Amino acid sequence: MSNIKNFEEFEAIKNQDKPVLIDFYADWCGPCQALSPSIEKLSKKYEDEFLIKKVNIDQFRELAAQFQVRSIPALFVLKDGEVKESTLGYKSESQLEALLQSHLATA
Repeated sequence: MSNIKNFEEFEAIKNQDKPVLIDFYADWCGPCQALSPSIEKLSKKYEDEFLIKKVNIDQFRELAAQFQVRSIPALFVLKDGEVKESTLGYKSESQLEALLQSHLATA
């Protein structure tokens, strides 16, 4: 799992065949730090079905603004270049997995 650092990287991943989960976070955010191990684990478990990327809002403010991120952690599911779902705040690993599963079922 890697960070998206510029618009070129974002454009390259947003229209992929498989769904994309983008995790907007900041290093100073406690809930983001608590969420990170679950995101990491699920990115390995679902690497063949889902692309999971992170965006540090302090380093890539423009993309955070484009997604109108006002609270973190903020998770966005993209499919065919469009936002299909978004969620704010800490989620348990089982909640995250349910989110991924719901979008695999419609993929």
